[in-house]
Amino acid sequence: MSKKAKWTLTLIVLALMAFMVYNSMARVQKRCEVCVVFNGRRNCARAAGGSEGEARQGAQTTACGTLASGMDESIRCQNTQPQTASCSTN
Repeated sequence: MSKKAKWTLTLIVLALMAFMVYNSMARVQKRCEVCVVFNGRRNCARAAGGSEGEARQGAQTTACGTLASGMDESIRCQNTQPQTASCSTN
């Protein structure tokens, strides 16, 4: 492969990576922090998303990650009403 072809390929790959990063960051509209109490333990987590619902769900899923063990507990924890939840616009 010639030197010019290597540079062209490198530039295309970098442009594609920049495009992907930009598009993933542009969708972040809301940031939420959720605190969950489950099985007598409390954990808080933050997440960001395109909507408030998406950000809340992501934060609750993350908070439940350390509180629940197994699929059944994870589902019950994610369906538990958060102790606190606050969201802000990006």
